[in-house]
Amino acid sequence: MNSEPQFSMSQVGIGWRQPHYESLLKRAPALGFLEVHSENFFAPGGAALAVLMAGRVQYPISLHGVGLALGSACGLDAWHLERLADLVDRVDPVRVSDHASFARVPGQGGRASLHASDLLPIEFNQNSLDVMVSHVQQVQERLRRPILVENLSAYLGWDDAGSEGLSEVDFFNLLTQRSGCGLLLDVNNLVVNARNQGANKAEAVTQAQAWIDAIRLGSVGEIHLAGHAELPGIVIDDHGSRVSAEVWQVFSHAIERLGPLPSLIEWDTDVPALDVLLGEAELARRAMAECSGPVTV
Repeated sequence: MNSEPQFSMSQVGIGWRQPHYESLLKRAPALGFLEVHSENFFAPGGAALAVLMAGRVQYPISLHGVGLALGSACGLDAWHLERLADLVDRVDPVRVSDHASFARVPGQGGRASLHASDLLPIEFNQNSLDVMVSHVQQVQERLRRPILVENLSAYLGWDDAGSEGLSEVDFFNLLTQRSGCGLLLDVNNLVVNARNQGANKAEAVTQAQAWIDAIRLGSVGEIHLAGHAELPGIVIDDHGSRVSAEVWQVFSHAIERLGPLPSLIEWDTDVPALDVLLGEAELARRAMAECSGPVTV
């Protein structure tokens, strides 16, 4: 008899990438949800959308975007938001998310806005918070549902020494409180950022755990787990390997404090065999089974 139903695979998902489209549909492994990148399915028809809808028959779908550029002071891309709204209407996802980043800047001389192909870090201050709150509310009103906003892995930062500077976690606490959105907590990003700011592995774990301890309870809607690359002088959030021991430590701390929230294994580069991803998902399930913290479903 299973004595741990609340810790089943119903709370664990994997990022569904093209190499596994066919094999996952055929095997239908026990997973709680699949997460896809929203922008890959913006076309109104075609093979990609057909595959997504086939997956939707078997699993709940979480839509994770990279292009809303919620922190861009020049405003949201209306075309992008409309395509996302159309996709949300088709799929009826369990969650919709994007990042606390900017990517758009105004064009010069009447030209269209420029959009960088990257997730650029925002400044953590009151002005940035006001922009983010406004844009998040605009998205939520169009989608008719709350969204989740992910904390970013960043390789450069802003000088926030002024009187309006906020810590990153305070920024997210205010963002979720004022806009009604949730936080998509990426524990790998916390570790990567701490390492790139000079912390060793043990110190990075301690700093990430302290970040989690400062989160406003009830604001986290999903957790992301991923691997990172250790390079000379820098740690890269490449989603190209197994979850590290340090990130598993931080994940365990997160679910002890927050409860066993829906959690995702991300793997976007050097995508391995499906069984490798399923093995990582099983490790997340086991970590949840060992959790003694509050249950948040």
